[in-house]
Amino acid sequence: MNYEEILDALETGSMRAASPSKDGWVVNIEVKQAILQSFKEGVNTSYEGIYEGFVDKHNLPPQYFSPEDRVRLVPGGSSVRRGAYIAPSVIIMPPAYINVGAYVGEGSMVDSHALVGSCAQVGKGVHLSAAVQLGGVLEPIGMHPVIIEDECFIGAGVSIVEGIMVQKRAIIAPGVILSKSIPVYDAVKEEIRPRGEAIPEGAVVIPGSRPMKGDWANSQGLSMQCPIIVKYRDQSTDASTELEQALR
Repeated sequence: MNYEEILDALETGSMRAASPSKDGWVVNIEVKQAILQSFKEGVNTSYEGIYEGFVDKHNLPPQYFSPEDRVRLVPGGSSVRRGAYIAPSVIIMPPAYINVGAYVGEGSMVDSHALVGSCAQVGKGVHLSAAVQLGGVLEPIGMHPVIIEDECFIGAGVSIVEGIMVQKRAIIAPGVILSKSIPVYDAVKEEIRPRGEAIPEGAVVIPGSRPMKGDWANSQGLSMQCPIIVKYRDQSTDASTELEQALR
């Protein structure tokens, strides 16, 4: 397949940058190669008449939706780039940006000022709150993208980068930063999770801090931010994060 055919397949959801399997998520290197090829072969062009004053690669234009697509793209500056898949009943609030290779599953909401980066995978029934940033991962080519599995709630201002995975039904509280350089502390199981390991299913993660090592750091009262798992999801957390169906 050439890169145009792969971009078409990404938009229909028949091909994904990463897919779940019985052995975990598998990266599709062909997809990343196609996206990189599209950037290489793309030529900057004006979008006058469609988006006044904007310039981008000619082969990666923004997508258009119709009522038949069953996607709500609310007016106000959002954009979904070519090669991204948006499932039926997804709501995109302005301004939000969904980049090439991304996948957003059925019934999910992408709120204002949210970014779904290149190849990021978002499952069904996920709520990406205002100003959530899901980093894009194109290189290294075999690296997992950011993955948010089904029914997760990602709070306002959360940043998830470097291919971190958040497993099903987890809740990430506002302001949490997840990356491979930041350890996650599980206060329920009383353990420090290995750096870069997935946030486990049903975990409730809040922003926290830990003291820095060293006499000078201690004398200055310095601390470093760290995510803390404070509980695992129960009926009370389910009720507080349920999406209001009337909004649909």
